[in-house]
Amino acid sequence: MRISDRLVIELLKKSKKISDEQFYNLFEQQRTEKKPLQDVVLKSNLLSEKELTQLYAAEIGIPFVDIVPRNLHKEILRLIPEHIARQYNAVLFDVLPDGTKMLAMEDPDDVQALNFLQKQLGHNIKVHVATKSNIGAALDQYRGSITTELTQVIASDTSSTEEEISEEDVAEDSPIAQTVNLLIDYAIKQGSSDIHIEPREDYVSIRYRVDGQLRETNRLPKKVLSALVSRIKILSNLKIDERRAPQDGRFKVQMGSGQYALRVSTLPIVDGEKVAMRILNESSKASVLEELGLWGTSLEQVEHALTRPHGMVLFTGPTGSGKSTSLFSILTRLNQPAVNISTIEDPVEYKIPGVNQVQANPAAGMTFATGLRALLRQDPNIIMVGEIRDGETANLAVQAALTGHLVFSTLHTNNAATCLPRLLDMGIEPFLIASTIRAVVGQRLVRKLVPESVEPFKIDMNTQARIQNSFGIKGPEDFTRIHKLEAEAIKAKIGEGEPATDEQSIKRLWRIKGGSNVSYRGRIGIYEVLPMSPDIQKLIIARYSADHIQNQAIKEGMITMQTDGLIKALRGQTTLEEVMRVTSER
Repeated sequence: MRISDRLVIELLKKSKKISDEQFYNLFEQQRTEKKPLQDVVLKSNLLSEKELTQLYAAEIGIPFVDIVPRNLHKEILRLIPEHIARQYNAVLFDVLPDGTKMLAMEDPDDVQALNFLQKQLGHNIKVHVATKSNIGAALDQYRGSITTELTQVIASDTSSTEEEISEEDVAEDSPIAQTVNLLIDYAIKQGSSDIHIEPREDYVSIRYRVDGQLRETNRLPKKVLSALVSRIKILSNLKIDERRAPQDGRFKVQMGSGQYALRVSTLPIVDGEKVAMRILNESSKASVLEELGLWGTSLEQVEHALTRPHGMVLFTGPTGSGKSTSLFSILTRLNQPAVNISTIEDPVEYKIPGVNQVQANPAAGMTFATGLRALLRQDPNIIMVGEIRDGETANLAVQAALTGHLVFSTLHTNNAATCLPRLLDMGIEPFLIASTIRAVVGQRLVRKLVPESVEPFKIDMNTQARIQNSFGIKGPEDFTRIHKLEAEAIKAKIGEGEPATDEQSIKRLWRIKGGSNVSYRGRIGIYEVLPMSPDIQKLIIARYSADHIQNQAIKEGMITMQTDGLIKALRGQTTLEEVMRVTSER
């Protein structure tokens, strides 16, 4: 799809996301590179391909669709022969009960393509616009299953035993190299965040983590394990002959229009070497805080903390709760030519142009503490420490916040309030904690419901009692607060539909429709933001417990993670089960 420069300018103005200075820089870049403005906008990451296509779809009055390739039905997809679908960059993604065929095209203005497809499918077609990369990912579903392709590749592997590994076994065009490429290709197409290659007694288990959930996708013969691990080690520049100690590495791959970094970790276990690969999309644009799931009072409090010239903002939660993504969003937003941002991370997950990012390396003496000490001599305005793990790092971070720097970091605690006594345990003086910390953000990730796959339902008395018990709703005043928060969520455009509640109960929730082939797509954060008020400062100085701090914060209006999750469940963004799953430890 090619959008004219004139229309691109109109779309950018309507988006209200581009400043006059950014417009000037775009035109200068276009003049230098002599490329269409559409390409320059996408390359500069001012708008993502999806955002630009959505604006274009709204302008021409054709609905936009974001296809989930893994949920396409093969029998529907193949109503258009593969060669025709690829020729016209078009995908049939659904057929409605009345026979209407839902067609996604990259370029709906292609009259020749549309006429041909109407002859192929009939005139009962509803055309949608999709991004080029989304169409490409959907077209890949014409391929056989990963199991079929892996079976064909491995069948061509003539290596006799797992111990005999030659240069030919791991060469670029070898069956093992093709196997690695297939595993990565399918993982990216499935939207996986991690690939696990796990040796078992009689086979090798391949598992993908999609939307936070691990699931086994394949089992490979045990004989391919050594060659498979060796090939991944070659790509990651690791030692092939070292099998008794864990190793860490990294490599990059290009898939379609996106570039992906794979962070590799090997670990010797009883049945062989296990490999875990974290997939990071380096082409992705940082999400704004609202897109991550912050809204209302919580969003305002984080925004206020970001405007302070110095102090500390901490993010807490277990591994995999989205802390790095939140920090990436914030640092990208604060990244300006007049500001020096420096980070010390382990590992560097997201690369941000213009930010000085340091990789921690304890083996070489580059710990968080030594790295932070070095950063303070580099004239920074903003510092990000990947994680506060010990008292020395905590003390240096506090000193940095005291001396005029804005410091961001993470801690592994269950909630925001627990973070403050944790710093006391690390030996930080309570008056320093009270005077430097601006806000603590606790977070978890829940799977997002697909709007098309859910329906409202009236809850019974048992579910009502379960909600009251699980979310600490004790009386009419608590229900009133929940209803007030839901009204604020409606104003903030959280979820769909109108509220269906009364003053002393919750009458309606959302569930997945029977027979729906897709229920969740992506994840969203649930948050609690604890700002540093005078009363909370007094509790910290007096060394009160986390429970006292939590109760005081709630009295002052803090929305807990569970309450935030409940509001998002009421608005149809997730389910109660998801919220309880990620917060039940509390």
